[in-house]
Amino acid sequence: MEDIFNIQSLNVEEATIIDLQQAIEKGELTSRELVMYYMYRIAAYDQSGPLINSMMEINPDAIYIAEALDQERQLTGARSILHGIPVVLKDNIETMDKMRTSAGALALQNHISSADAFLVQKLREAGAVILGKSNMTEWANAMSSSMWAGYSSRGGQTKNPYGDYFTGGSSTGSAAAVAANFTSVAVGTETSASILSPSIQNAIVGIKPTVGLISRTGIIPFTYSQDTAGPMARNVTDAAILLNVLTGKDVKDPSTWRNEANDRDYTAFLDKNGLQGTTIGVFRNVPSTKYRDIGEYDEKLFNAVVATLKDCGAEVIDDIEIPSFNRNWEYNKINFECKHAIENYLQSLPAHLPIHSLQELIAWNEQNADKALKYGQNSLKYRLQIENPLQNKDYILESLTDLYYSQNEGIDFALQNDGLDAILFPAYVGADLSARAGYPSIAVPAGFQADGRAFGITFAGTAFSEAMLIRIAFAFEQATHHRRMPQLHKS
Repeated sequence: MEDIFNIQSLNVEEATIIDLQQAIEKGELTSRELVMYYMYRIAAYDQSGPLINSMMEINPDAIYIAEALDQERQLTGARSILHGIPVVLKDNIETMDKMRTSAGALALQNHISSADAFLVQKLREAGAVILGKSNMTEWANAMSSSMWAGYSSRGGQTKNPYGDYFTGGSSTGSAAAVAANFTSVAVGTETSASILSPSIQNAIVGIKPTVGLISRTGIIPFTYSQDTAGPMARNVTDAAILLNVLTGKDVKDPSTWRNEANDRDYTAFLDKNGLQGTTIGVFRNVPSTKYRDIGEYDEKLFNAVVATLKDCGAEVIDDIEIPSFNRNWEYNKINFECKHAIENYLQSLPAHLPIHSLQELIAWNEQNADKALKYGQNSLKYRLQIENPLQNKDYILESLTDLYYSQNEGIDFALQNDGLDAILFPAYVGADLSARAGYPSIAVPAGFQADGRAFGITFAGTAFSEAMLIRIAFAFEQATHHRRMPQLHKS
């Protein structure tokens, strides 16, 4: 069946967006053929075969959109480098089309958004093809403390395409779809580690941007202070290309108003020699119970990363200090914001939907417990008890202390104390610290462990330092080429 798509001459599975655009311009490929090929792979490997289960829905208009973009290219030229390129969106990102936006919840399985998210508008303007919605941890892991990462009552369990390994969450479907070559690129969202974790587990590149670089409008929220969308791709080049399109000032989202980097071209920082002259601090104080004991830290592979940085011309400051890293962090801010944010979102839903408050959501789940409550909903019930969350003194104080300890005594302290351009963390060890600070990180593949499990690293920096992180990550990627495609077999 693959022969009908006429794409044998191109390694579509691991091709970059630049490769795809060159093939299209040469007449070797069309956007229509590319969309059809990804749809074929999804049918063959995601919804049957090994049943990766990364996709929630396919856009029924994707082929029509691709055909229209192929025609537009011939008549007036391409809109951007994303013209005709398929993109998958996490199921908490609203689209004004035939697809639903549910955050993985059965209670919202019939929710059709009345507007595109701001970032979706940007994608459409750039000529991207919205191929479908990806599975995710239900309510971005706001549902239950025992829910397995990548599970939703609407979409089931997403699996790691590399084997029986942890999938990461909550942007699990976006990561697995990219890793298994079901799409060119995808968009995930993160509150804390939700882009970085599944990117590490699935051997892809994930950028968790500075909060405010990408608009939050039209994304089902978890928190106000930490939520952000971000690109997920098989390589740094594609991640940078996608980031270019996703950024922009949104009059509806105050977090974007302070951003002076909206018009920055991140592909200008794709420099193979980008590690030369940089100073990178290595963080080694890896918590045993959270990372070492569950196989997410491989010291041999991590030491190889450090050696590569040195070989590529970086000055490495080993075993840096981050004073606040092991402090006893609290979660009042996250819980209070989650309660308020979900309530606000549910109240804005159309009248015909069955839920319009957190209490109604919990009640609906209990009435449909056989399908909706495989892992319970203790996290939702806990937050239901919170009253007047945005006037609570604990929320107010923690909003301040989180920023102080994660920035002044955290990321910024380390950067300034050692004169660093970036901090290197194994796996996604620094995700929570960067999330509380609202600062960016980029996850990059760094090899595979002896049992075949993917290992990755993250580079972290201060606010709006994405350009430097992309420069460093790209140079490391080009020096190592650790990414490899999972071997999928049809049943």
